[in-house]
Amino acid sequence: MRASVPSTTSNTTAPRRPTPLLRPDFLRLWCATTASGMATWAMPFILGLAVLHGSLTAIGLGLVLATRTAGFLVAVPLGGLLADRYSRHAVVLWSGLAAAAASPVLAAGLGTSTTLMAVAAAIVGVGQGACRPAFQALTAEIVAVEDRQQANAALTFSVRGVTLIAPALTALAATITGPATLLLVTAGLWLATALLAPKGTGVTDQARDRSPFHVEFVEGLTEARRHPWFLSGLAALTTVIALGYSATNVLLPLTSRDHYGTEAVLAGALTAYTAGALVGALLVARWKPRAQGWWALFGLGLYALAPLSLAFPVGAVAVFAAYAVVGVGVELFNVPWFTAAQREVAPDKLARVSSLDFLFAYGFAPVGLALIAPAAQAFGTESVLLGCAVLCVLAPALAALAPGARDFRTRHHGAPQNSLSLPKNTC
Repeated sequence: MRASVPSTTSNTTAPRRPTPLLRPDFLRLWCATTASGMATWAMPFILGLAVLHGSLTAIGLGLVLATRTAGFLVAVPLGGLLADRYSRHAVVLWSGLAAAAASPVLAAGLGTSTTLMAVAAAIVGVGQGACRPAFQALTAEIVAVEDRQQANAALTFSVRGVTLIAPALTALAATITGPATLLLVTAGLWLATALLAPKGTGVTDQARDRSPFHVEFVEGLTEARRHPWFLSGLAALTTVIALGYSATNVLLPLTSRDHYGTEAVLAGALTAYTAGALVGALLVARWKPRAQGWWALFGLGLYALAPLSLAFPVGAVAVFAAYAVVGVGVELFNVPWFTAAQREVAPDKLARVSSLDFLFAYGFAPVGLALIAPAAQAFGTESVLLGCAVLCVLAPALAALAPGARDFRTRHHGAPQNSLSLPKNTC
């Protein structure tokens, strides 16, 4: 039978499967996440401009941002529960619509009512928080397992791109119009988020008995405990963000002023970090090394270079280089981390487990931000930075010892639960 095949076919190759990044459903997802990322980033920047314009006080700015953070933290676990109970698309839709509706109210409160702004900001925060775990689960619905690393890299690339170019665009727009109009633009971005999100495959639409919310939340915790690498990695990530990230955010401006006498080091370091993250996203889109989990945790541990570069007057170029390497390392961790959760976690519990990721990673950041400055006053800036650097190395190193951490895989007697969640030909 093999001899009957015409010889002309022997040199032909099978047509390459089209990249998932060009499929309409993923393009809609990419556009929706990019719009939500831009709206999320823009709000505090625009409110900062409002302070400069005199339509908002510094105290009012702190209150508005605090209520937004509170809304985010409340909505993240709730969004995870809803996204596992109902359609992930529906959760993104209503979250985006809520944030879109609240943004004009936020604009209306500028210069008139800080209380009104605080309430509106809380609703915007709810929209931001609820859509995050839904987006993570929606990615797993519409992208096949073997394509998810590339897809997650494309999604994080868009987020980093926004943080790189959006400040200049927003500052340019501010020369033409005021903060209130710019807040209305964010309403349009949230509306685009709501309307562009793809339908998905409806993994959670299957008929099943609905348990009370607190029971389903415990089910999410139980599912997370089934993956030791996830719990250890989450502990490491929380440590790095709460200490390393918070330390550099609080102490980088002070170091820029005191060690170098210019704010240019602050701007240059943040730009280098974002540029490094863009490079990291491009690198990890295709690179799938052996022991990928260990490589990811190594990338997370590279964050220690940021506080180390600030602990001593090593020169501005060294600071920029350190932050660029840190940016690469962060994406070396982020993309495999999201991809592994989408692969290993049970599909009907993925949003709840993802919500734990966002809740702990972002929930402890304000604690770190609040404690770093008093700690620097009590023990000295250099000591705090060195202590944070040590913990940024130690936490990922300990996480690497957890079962399954080598390649972010949960050891079962069968295939990973999420490996069959989507037919290969759907992407």
